[in-house]
Amino acid sequence: MRAWLTLGSLGLMCMGTPTWADAPQVKDAQVSGRALDSTAPPTTLAALAKDEPVHAAHAMVVSDQHYATEVGVRILQAGGNAIDAAVAVGYAQAVVNPCCGNIGGGGYLVAHLADGHNLFLDFREKAPLKATPTMFQDAQGQVVPDRSTLSYLGTGVPGTVMGLNEALQRYGTMSLAQVIQPAIELARNGFVLQQGDVNIFNRRVKDFAKEPNVAAIFLNNGKPWQVGDTLRQPQLARTLEQIRDGGTRAFYHGPIAQAVVKASEANGGLLSQRDFDEYTVQWDTPIQCSYHGYQLVSAPPPSSGGVTVCEILQELQPYPLAKWGYGSAQAIHYQVEAERRAFADRNSTLGDPAFVHNPVAELLSPAHIAKLRSTIQPEQATPSTDIKGDLDGSEGTNTTHYSVVDAHGNAVGVTYTINFLFGTGHIAGDTGFFLNDEMDDFTSKPGVPNAFGLVQGKANQVEPGKRPLSSMTPTVVLKNGKVFMVTGSPGGSTIISTVLQSILNVTQYGMNVQQAVNAPRMHHQWYPDVVNVEPGLLAPDVQQQLEQHGYHFHVVNSWGADEAILINPQTGQLDGANDRRRPAGLAAGY
Repeated sequence: MRAWLTLGSLGLMCMGTPTWADAPQVKDAQVSGRALDSTAPPTTLAALAKDEPVHAAHAMVVSDQHYATEVGVRILQAGGNAIDAAVAVGYAQAVVNPCCGNIGGGGYLVAHLADGHNLFLDFREKAPLKATPTMFQDAQGQVVPDRSTLSYLGTGVPGTVMGLNEALQRYGTMSLAQVIQPAIELARNGFVLQQGDVNIFNRRVKDFAKEPNVAAIFLNNGKPWQVGDTLRQPQLARTLEQIRDGGTRAFYHGPIAQAVVKASEANGGLLSQRDFDEYTVQWDTPIQCSYHGYQLVSAPPPSSGGVTVCEILQELQPYPLAKWGYGSAQAIHYQVEAERRAFADRNSTLGDPAFVHNPVAELLSPAHIAKLRSTIQPEQATPSTDIKGDLDGSEGTNTTHYSVVDAHGNAVGVTYTINFLFGTGHIAGDTGFFLNDEMDDFTSKPGVPNAFGLVQGKANQVEPGKRPLSSMTPTVVLKNGKVFMVTGSPGGSTIISTVLQSILNVTQYGMNVQQAVNAPRMHHQWYPDVVNVEPGLLAPDVQQQLEQHGYHFHVVNSWGADEAILINPQTGQLDGANDRRRPAGLAAGY
């Protein structure tokens, strides 16, 4: 492991003028030619040098909502394990992070247990049994705007409650009543709104006003909530109490499901009681791969995240990223090209394994990786039109991720979502929680980009009972079989590049975990053929050189928040990092 960055070492890390010839001369990745000799701007490096993680000796929780983090820490201090804390944080997020945390959506859990077992739990939503491949098209076959995002047709069968309860029952040590009670109290007694909360609410104030049962909660007598106000959600508290007292059955076979079905039927949706009766969660084998001595444990299909991150890392394996440095033209060139090829595979071949064959072994095989790498031009961007793949798809960015490591060595990463900000914007009756618009993650029509610009293949078309493809990538990184890092992020398709960069920033660029999640990012997803970059990543001369080599850049200011934990190899303590992009979040431990 390279030395952790200090103010001095960070400033010097990327000095020098490495050339393309510095890349290893492997058979399928010949690299030679003129130098691209600049790195990230000095102001960026200086800013990162000041970033330090939170330290704890025993256990750590990191989430994008400080109330939820505090709940998780209290559970750990009371003797709960990482699963207990993760379930408690999940329910708390449903209260204090209603835009994104949820009981109306679904997601994934990845865990590494202290006994060595790696786990993956899929509690992704399912399409209603009445769903059809063309349900978001009109009679002329054209995609109808907003049908998959704002109408009741956009809602899939929620999976979070069954998923959290299943994880708790199988691997937790506490009762459901113990871990859900903090969320009930936050809903009933309320919590004080910060600027970040108000900013998020304000983005859909007009939509809230259209729905009387939504306006009654998320508007204050018809006006937007203000910083310092206390938000109470008594209806959600009652829903959580029903789950506390009746468990999973209370959500899927009682008044809660009945209220959702009634609202769906009254508003042109497709959900039925049978959808709730037949919903299931799925334990599966995580995706695993290695990179420079580290082992990744991540989400398999119907997540595309683990496969795609592993494919990118395998493509990058021979290149000396550490020597080139963070923000160098060489490193950016090869990362973009690796992402371009991996996303083409992702968008073309992956889907719900219950419906389609996912050629994971082939995608991650040395032969396929070598073939991809051999097509990378050492001094030129490859036009995406030259990379084969099928077109189609959609994925919202308003997800949430949290990470937990306990004193026993158990590590859990959970990424879950209701898709777009506040999902469809609808609440069924007096249930108190927003419904997801996860059906928008399916392919509405092949060849039509989704709201995030992502184009995918027929493998992800709408089918009854199918789970939509996702980019959610909760990941545990191991070193010599022990937990090294837990990472994950919201952000739609940018989740994949965010998780990738958090790992590279630590393992290749020597950043501490706070620097790793704070560092400016980039993203390329095959189509559109543009590199999205965050301000501060590209030095002017680096950008100029890359543009001369055929790259097109678009500055994006809004990115997902990576919430990560690292076991510091020097001190043995836990280092937690809440992403600077979510100031309401918190890393805390004991």
